[in-house]
Amino acid sequence: MSGIDTLPPLRQVIDDHGIAAKKSLGQNFLLDLNLTAKIARLAGDLSQCDVLEIGPGPGGLTRGLLAEGARRVLAIEKDSRCMPALAEIADAYPGKLEVINGDALDVDPLAHLTPPIRIAANLPYNVGTELLIRWLTPQEWPPFWSSLTLMFQKEVAERIVAQPGSKAYGRLALLAQWRTDARIVLHLPPEAFSPPPKVHSAVVHLTALPEPKYPADPKKLEQVVARAFNQRRKMLRAALKGMAPDIEDRLLASGIQPTDRAETVSLEQFCALSRNLSAG
Repeated sequence: MSGIDTLPPLRQVIDDHGIAAKKSLGQNFLLDLNLTAKIARLAGDLSQCDVLEIGPGPGGLTRGLLAEGARRVLAIEKDSRCMPALAEIADAYPGKLEVINGDALDVDPLAHLTPPIRIAANLPYNVGTELLIRWLTPQEWPPFWSSLTLMFQKEVAERIVAQPGSKAYGRLALLAQWRTDARIVLHLPPEAFSPPPKVHSAVVHLTALPEPKYPADPKKLEQVVARAFNQRRKMLRAALKGMAPDIEDRLLASGIQPTDRAETVSLEQFCALSRNLSAG
């Protein structure tokens, strides 16, 4: 019998330990263990991986990850009320689960994990995007993780996978798609959670590429993309005019019309423009 079968239902765990979700912590608990097991499976083969989980709450996804055979799980939880519930899971899976009561923004997971590492989490809504950007912008690439399987509000998930020409297309799409293969693998309605959020949710799976899809200096690319989308209604010749006195020529040399707007420009074109500007 696996450890997950010896543990009580999540609603009982929440009642027993008094850990109703707190809005201030961005908590919406996923209580259906069939769904948490499905998300764990979407993270891929975990048997040879350590897994980092952020915001486990009462441990629904934690149980899924362990039941799916994760070599080891590091769970970082800010809410101290959840510690007894997570300790019960650790007891059911001896030596497989380490829990840290702290802020994920302040913890160095590499001090606790051995590669290969996958990250899987139902991220707290209030820090999800910030954590994703951190994971996508390390000083060196490839990163310490091989894949990310993350729950977001549906709107954020759509921004990650958006294509040129859509309203959702912007800095987050370019950042994610430059260095990863990103796709939405699961949609979840509000009623799947307790308490139900006001929005739909989606799980995004991002696989780290060995190197970026197109060559570009990360800082220059971020600078170009930030300027372009900070004034996304402007033509690029106006939005980027401070970057070079001959910006129109550089745009043309990169396959971009000076009258184009940021939301119509592809990742490949942004990388070409970044290389052109880096060349001086």
